[in-house]
Amino acid sequence: MIKIQFFYSMSIDNNNSVQSTLPEARATSVVVKDISKVYGKKKDQVQALKRISFDVLKGEIFGIIGPDGAGKTSLFRILTTLLLPDGGNAQVDGFDVVKDYKEIRNRVGYMPGRFSLYQDLTVEENLEFFATIFKTTIRENYDLIKDIYSQIEPFKHRRAGKLSGGMKQKLALSCALIHRPSVLFLDEPTTGVDAVSRKEFWDMLKRLKNQEITILVSTPYMDEAELCDRVALLQLGKILTINTPRGVIDDFKKPIMAAKATNMLRLLNDLKNYEEVEDAYPFGEYHHAVMKNDFTEEDLKNFLRKSNKEIELKKTEPDIEDCFMALMKK
Repeated sequence: MIKIQFFYSMSIDNNNSVQSTLPEARATSVVVKDISKVYGKKKDQVQALKRISFDVLKGEIFGIIGPDGAGKTSLFRILTTLLLPDGGNAQVDGFDVVKDYKEIRNRVGYMPGRFSLYQDLTVEENLEFFATIFKTTIRENYDLIKDIYSQIEPFKHRRAGKLSGGMKQKLALSCALIHRPSVLFLDEPTTGVDAVSRKEFWDMLKRLKNQEITILVSTPYMDEAELCDRVALLQLGKILTINTPRGVIDDFKKPIMAAKATNMLRLLNDLKNYEEVEDAYPFGEYHHAVMKNDFTEEDLKNFLRKSNKEIELKKTEPDIEDCFMALMKK
């Protein structure tokens, strides 16, 4: 019983030269300063977090965006007092994550990436269990979880282990919210669920924001970054940038061409070999080519036509994924 309680009761100006975009007029819920985390012994050390810093505003949806192994889970486990940092300090709701861990565990909700509820308990039994831990009841805070829990309430007598991925997700979120936390940590909550459930989940997060709950959400999906108020792009334990999604895109100054042909592998190799192309990579049904500012579209098209058939070439606007790819290579 204690282990599950521990998971759910968690009831830039920095050395990476990231510039903060934090408005000064609003209060902060989370402050992270030079947090570091190292795993392993001296010979086999892995530095999961490398002196990262950022602030999260009260009532903000703040996204930690990055691939597997970027350090997202380590960061969340530190902020929810499950893991001790090896350097730096952090505060959640004004409480230190090391000294004031008991206070923080009563104030935050944590939904880990892996489903961690009791598989043999029913939906209702799981929710009642977590409500009891926090000395509350489902009825007392039903208004907060109503929009989420009402979707799975018809299955309240079904065992949690028999739920679909999307229903497990809704149950886990309900359990993380049942004590009305001020800060909610969601570690890759939409991984492994279908597109419809992903959309429903983000709609639920927007409604929770209206309840003045601060939400930190990590995800490997770049398209979800655009649904956050601000994002931190994380790679190999370092923050590459912190900005609004629109701000991240606006900082990308290079032109991008989208190209498609009959033989996509040959096309990609040709793009990489063209002297005016700085980078090229697959992007859905197209390849994206990051161009030098002085390139000409006609010259590029003529070059590609030499060895490619049915060429389609057009200018396109960058998105978060293009920006992340560029920042990774700096």
